[in-house]
Amino acid sequence: MTRLTTLAVLLAGASAFALPVTAKTFNLAFTPPLESHYGDAGKAFKTKIEELSGGDIEIALKPAGALGGERDVIEGLQIGTVELTISSTGPIGNFVPQVYALDFPFLFKDYASAHAVLDGEIGQEILADFEPAGLVGLAWAENGFRHITDSKHPIRTPDDLKGIKLRTMENEVHIAAFKALGAAPTPMSWTEVLTSLQQGTIDGQENPVPIITANNMWEIQKYASLTGHVYSPAAVVISKITWDELSPEEQGWMKEAAKAAAEASRATVAKNETAGVEKMIANGMEVVTDIDKAAFAAAVQPVYDEYAPKYSPELIQRIRDAQK
Repeated sequence: MTRLTTLAVLLAGASAFALPVTAKTFNLAFTPPLESHYGDAGKAFKTKIEELSGGDIEIALKPAGALGGERDVIEGLQIGTVELTISSTGPIGNFVPQVYALDFPFLFKDYASAHAVLDGEIGQEILADFEPAGLVGLAWAENGFRHITDSKHPIRTPDDLKGIKLRTMENEVHIAAFKALGAAPTPMSWTEVLTSLQQGTIDGQENPVPIITANNMWEIQKYASLTGHVYSPAAVVISKITWDELSPEEQGWMKEAAKAAAEASRATVAKNETAGVEKMIANGMEVVTDIDKAAFAAAVQPVYDEYAPKYSPELIQRIRDAQK
């Protein structure tokens, strides 16, 4: 054989045994169904990063608690068995206590104020606090202002909550607030909530309108009381183990995709705030709007007195000052 022929044979053999280049596939887990504001955020994240990476990074969406409840998923991020999540702040606070400063009742005036705080210096400082817990906070997405649904009666004043067995997130500030209001708060993973409501183990739950509608809550709850007691952000988070394996360029893509996810979730929540209430009414829920918010705010003041020192009264005051 000539030297050229030998080289051609060797190259042909090498190409026959060459491994194909495959895309990196990352799981993005969340507990609401795909047809929800979390689902829209996940789809936006997937579209953006697959576009930016030219298909080198693919996202497998895992909605409806497919990989477990929010706490399970966050623990998965810490050990690297799950790559990405969109999560409410309740379970995250068990690992990053600073996020609980966002969860005090009646802290945020409106959506515009909340977005300004989270996208600004304060919100970015809190995201930076995720890393010691083995997490990397990428962006603040949205749940929305939280409201109460129950099967007993309308909730207009704190007295109406007395004795109501109410599911809450695993968030000690929320739990303390509902105890102050006279309810019997029951922290529970979202994956258990619908069954518990159906069985009467709990009387009600509290969540933003998009969660209420995405789960057809009218099938198991008669009343929706628009208390707006807490503004609830969501965080787009990546495992630090996964993050550290990415190139600087890939990390930049992740941040861009998280920003797209945040914008998508906020757009869906804004759309659903009105349409969702109309949908609840159309499906037979009694929607209560005449809420005595001043009475609620006064009733939860002891929660500020007890917990603000634990979660930085200076930070809480900065959040208030940023809204003036």
